[in-house]
Amino acid sequence: MDIIIIGAGPAGIQAAIHAARGKRSVVIIGKRANSAMYGAHVENYFGIPGKTDGSDILNNGIAQAKAFGAEHLEENVIGMEHSNDMFSVTTENGSTVTAKAVILAPGISRVKLNVPGEKEFFGKGVSYCAACDCNFYKGKRVAIIGDESEAAASAELMTKYASKVYWVTKETKASEMMIKKAKDSGAEMIDEKAAEIIGEGNKVTKLMFSDRSMINVDGVFIELGARSSSDLAMDIGVMPETDGTIKVNEKCETSVKGVYACGDVTGRPWQIAKAVGQGAVAGMNATEYIKGEKNVR
Repeated sequence: MDIIIIGAGPAGIQAAIHAARGKRSVVIIGKRANSAMYGAHVENYFGIPGKTDGSDILNNGIAQAKAFGAEHLEENVIGMEHSNDMFSVTTENGSTVTAKAVILAPGISRVKLNVPGEKEFFGKGVSYCAACDCNFYKGKRVAIIGDESEAAASAELMTKYASKVYWVTKETKASEMMIKKAKDSGAEMIDEKAAEIIGEGNKVTKLMFSDRSMINVDGVFIELGARSSSDLAMDIGVMPETDGTIKVNEKCETSVKGVYACGDVTGRPWQIAKAVGQGAVAGMNATEYIKGEKNVR
């Protein structure tokens, strides 16, 4: 494969269209439902009078990309690696894809739980990134909250650090493989809905559920959705900014050769027009990069 594109939103799809038109082998990895456009009303966008359904735009875009030869894996990404100028991506169903270049277009995914105590104890036991903060919870009790692959992967990860890991999931959407890995690692699944994060002073002490029952915990990791852009970027050596965005130049290049980023992950404004424009830039420049690599060889 020449180019892997992470994210099936407007930026990633537009990047795929340009790269595939450039005769590169391209795969988009991501679920359309993870895009902020999915199910949303779109208006004030060039060529579209009034309002239209964002899901229709995404579906049409995927069809366009496929028509030019791109592939699409409707899966979440759980890990990435960079070795010997090649990039490998692992999905929640165990698939592995390798390519010479990567375009990061996963959007922004720090989804809030919106329960009492979440805001008050952020940074004091509440975290949105297990991979970032795992070292702070060695020998402690933690809860992972979330229904998708990121929560499952985080639950498995935290069993390597914490003394006890609870995975709180009311409507599990992770793949069977990810669920099995979390269970086999020793994480205890709790079929309840988190209702409140409770603490004393400057630290989390308990997690309360909708039925008013509680568990004692030192940390709560809120992992709602797929792996965040920050986590994925760090997997391949790209260091995000403090706000989780990824810095790029005018060619949408990151600090790592062969890695590009576009769309919401590069920062404001969070607009479709900007995402599509950057997607085109990233797709064209990744295509030129691959062409240059092949000429060198």
